[in-house]
Amino acid sequence: MSSTDKRKSESQPLKKVIDRFLKAYSLENKMKEMDIIAAWPELMGSAVAFRTKSIKIHNKVLYLEITSSVMREELLNGKQIILSRLNERAGQLIINDVWFG
Repeated sequence: MSSTDKRKSESQPLKKVIDRFLKAYSLENKMKEMDIIAAWPELMGSAVAFRTKSIKIHNKVLYLEITSSVMREELLNGKQIILSRLNERAGQLIINDVWFG
């Protein structure tokens, strides 16, 4: 068997290899958290994204710094909607709570 034939028989789709790598190093949830942060404008709209000064996730809690007190109050009232959108995007429970600053 030539080296080219051997390589073809051992080849795997790149997605499968990356998924195994992320799982082996326990990085799956971190990647999903980064995806949620990157998708914040898409998930919440441009008005909310524009007024979001900072966003981070730590221990399954989403920390948001919102520049508008009115917007912060509106988001606080819609906390469950935010949680469901974010977790739906991740495909699993990634965020348990949202804190506003």
